[in-house]
This record gives sequence, C-alpha cells and structure tokens, in this order.
Amino acid sequence: MIDLYYWPTPNGHKITLFLEEAELEYRIKPVNIGKGDQFEPGFLAFSPNNKMPAIVDHAPADGGEPISVFESGAILFYLANKTGRFFGADVRRKVEVDQWLMWQMGGLGPMTGQYGHFNVYAPDPIPYAIERYTNEAQRLLGVLDKRLAGRAFIAGDDYTIADMASYPWIDPYDKAPLDLQPYAEVRRWHAAIAARPATQRAYALTSQVNPEAGKPLGEEERRLLFGKAPPRG
Repeated sequence: MIDLYYWPTPNGHKITLFLEEAELEYRIKPVNIGKGDQFEPGFLAFSPNNKMPAIVDHAPADGGEPISVFESGAILFYLANKTGRFFGADVRRKVEVDQWLMWQMGGLGPMTGQYGHFNVYAPDPIPYAIERYTNEAQRLLGVLDKRLAGRAFIAGDDYTIADMASYPWIDPYDKAPLDLQPYAEVRRWHAAIAARPATQRAYALTSQVNPEAGKPLGEEERRLLFGKAPPRG
C-alpha cells in the first residue's frame, strides 16, 4: 500500500497519473495547501521542503521498512523502478526519459508555474514578469512541439514518466490560457493522453479531494501559499 500525500495541482496530478496507469493500490492523504497542512511537523518529517506530493510506500521492493519519497520527479523515478514500467526497456530509452523528465522539472514546470503566478495569483500586475514568463512558457511549448514531431510520446512510441510529468503543465490555468494553436504536435499528444482512462480517473480525484477547486483564493490561502515565512530553529 502506498500513502499519497496529495492536493490536486499539476505536480499532484503527475503521481495519480502513474498510480492509476500502473493500477497500484494507494490511499490519498489530503494535504490542503490552502490551510497550511504542508507546514505540519508530521508532514515535514518526510517532506522537508514543505511541498506536496510525497509518498510513503509500505511495501517497498526490498521488503524492508516503509520508504518515503518527496519531490514529484523523484517519486516518478521511484515508482517506475519499483514497477519496471513507464521508464523504457533499455539504457538508451531510459536516457531519453531521464532527460525529458529533468527538462520538465527544471523548465516546463517552474516557468509555467511562474507564468501562472504572475498572471493569476499576484496581487498586482507586473508587466515585465508577465511578459518574461509568458515568453518562456511559449518557448518551452515550442521545444516540446519539435520533440514530438514523428513521435507518439516524448521518448518515442511508449508512454512514460516523461509524459506523465509534462502533461499536467500544459496550459494548466483556466484564468490565463496559453495559446496552443501554434503547437499542433503538443495538441495531438495532449489529446491522446487526456483520452486515456487512467488520466480521466486521475483527474476525477480533483473534485473528490477538493470540492472548492477553481474558486478564487481567500486572503489566508494566499498568505499560506505565497507569503508564509519558513519555520526557524
């Protein structure tokens, strides 16, 4: 059994995409980031960066004590290695998957996240930041579009953790949609993943776990998400 510490955000969706595809047994432990659950000492004990998702695997492959993992990319690596799935069948394919997973972790996710912050959540518009991160998000979509030309998925014919990591970060903000029209390959790839039954099951968890999803943030939620000082000592 895997405990998934989760809230329905793009990084949270990465892990439910894997768990649903692999049909692993798991239970959700909600981490309401709008109420500050991510700062609770019990959660920080295994997720010290006060971010979700995180997992605790109570049945690790070595049969030993439970293993906890934080950071969404590390969790995907762990699950792919545990199951032997969605990671590539040989060393060369694994290199492809590794590279594009790191591309998402270091580029697509953070830059699109900053795009969302300054377009949706910032209390005041900052034109320089909006232009900067809009341009970078669009540039990264162009990189992905070129990569997908002639390939069903990012690493080739097979669906992998590189796809699971990237999919939730494609145009994730309803209130600030990105222009996907120039990126035919991205649109084709995104639609194919959206149609997968496991994807639909993963995203159905959004309303189950957070019935308030999509509603404007309150001041306290905004403070906890963007303004809370880190604990000292």
